[in-house]
Amino acid sequence: MSERVVKPVGRGFLFLDSHPAGCARVVRDMAAEVSSRPAERRTALVIGSSSGYGLATTIAGLARYGIDGVGVCFEKAATARRTATAGWYRTAETAALAAELGRSWSFVNADAFADTTKDEVLDLVASRLGKIDHLIYSVAAPRRTDPRTGETYQSVLKAIGAPHSTKSLAFEDGTPVLQEVGIEVATDDEIAQTVKVMGGEDWARWITALQDRDLLGPAFNTVALTYIGSELTGPLYRQGSIGAAKADLEQTALKLAVDGVAAMTSVNGAAVTQASSAIPGIGLYVSLLHKVAGLQTPVQQSIALWEQLTGEAAPDLDDEGRIRLDRWELNDDVQNAVRAQWQSATHDNIAEVADAAWFLAEVRRLYGFDVPGVDYEAETEVDVEWPTGA
Repeated sequence: MSERVVKPVGRGFLFLDSHPAGCARVVRDMAAEVSSRPAERRTALVIGSSSGYGLATTIAGLARYGIDGVGVCFEKAATARRTATAGWYRTAETAALAAELGRSWSFVNADAFADTTKDEVLDLVASRLGKIDHLIYSVAAPRRTDPRTGETYQSVLKAIGAPHSTKSLAFEDGTPVLQEVGIEVATDDEIAQTVKVMGGEDWARWITALQDRDLLGPAFNTVALTYIGSELTGPLYRQGSIGAAKADLEQTALKLAVDGVAAMTSVNGAAVTQASSAIPGIGLYVSLLHKVAGLQTPVQQSIALWEQLTGEAAPDLDDEGRIRLDRWELNDDVQNAVRAQWQSATHDNIAEVADAAWFLAEVRRLYGFDVPGVDYEAETEVDVEWPTGA
C-alpha cells in the first residue's frame, strides 16, 4: 500500500503526477453520459484506449452496446517518486466498469508499434474473443521504432513550406495570457518521419496481422480517428507536418478499402486532450469554440461513431469517404464567430473573449484534478495494479 496526498505539480499544460481517484471519477463521469441498449454481442480492438477519443470510444462501446474487447495503450506505473500516469488509472477504472457490466475486456500495456505487442494482443483475441468485429485506431505518439528495421522515427509539430506564427493561450500563476508563438518549417526528412509515426503504416499492419491469424469477423470494419479543424489552426495542424501524417492515414483507408477491408477514417471534432493541449494555438481555439458554441464531448461523438459502425445509423460520409463527426464545429456560423473572437483577442481581454478558465480546468481533469466529488486533501492509493482482464 502506498497512500499519499497528490497535488498537481508541473509546468504549463504538463503535469508530473496524476490523481488516482480523480482519474477514476473521470471514467465514471464519461460512462454516465451513456445510456445502454440491447445489442447482439460484438467485439472490438482499440489501439490507444487509455486517453482522448480512444478512451471515449472504449467507454461508449462498452457501456452502450456491451462490447467485449481488448484495449492497447502505453502507460507508466507508479514509482517511489511519481504516481502512475493518468492513463494507467483510467484503464484500471475502465476495467472495473467492464467487470461490473459483465463484459470481457483485457488491457495490454505495451508499445502498439511492436510486433511482439501484436502477437500478445492477437493471442488474447483468439483465446478470449474469437473474432474481431471492429478495430479502432487512435494513436498519438511522439516517436515510433519500426520493429522490422530497428529505425526510430520522431514526429514534429512544424509548418510546411513557410514559417508560421500563431496566437496561443498560456497561463502564468493561473492567469491566462496571450502569446505569439513562432513555428519553424519542417524539413522533408522531418515530414517523412512524422508520417512514419502518425500515418497509416502501423494501422495497416494491425489489420494484416489479424488477417494472417484469421481473426476478422465476417462484418469486420475499422476506423482510424483523425482531425481536420479550423483554418485558424490549419497552418500548424492540417497543413503542417501532422497534417501530412493525417493525409497518409486517410490514404491508407482508401488502400485498405481497395483490398476489400471496410476501412474509413473518422474526423472527430475539437476536444481537450493530452495530445491537443500541447499544440500551439489549439488551446486558444478550443477555448474560443467553447465560448461561442460549446463542444460535443468525446463520448457524445463516440456514441455517434458506434451508431454508424454497428449499422444502427447510416454513415455520415463526406466526398472523400470520411465519417464526419465534426460538422457541428465547422458550421459556417460557428467558425465565423470563433474567427471574430480570435481576431479580437488581446493580452488584456483574453479572459473575457475565451473560456480560458474552463480550458485550464479541463487540462487539469486530464490528470484527475479539479474533478467534482474528489477530496484532494485526503490520502489516496497511488500504487494501483494493472488490470489482468475481466
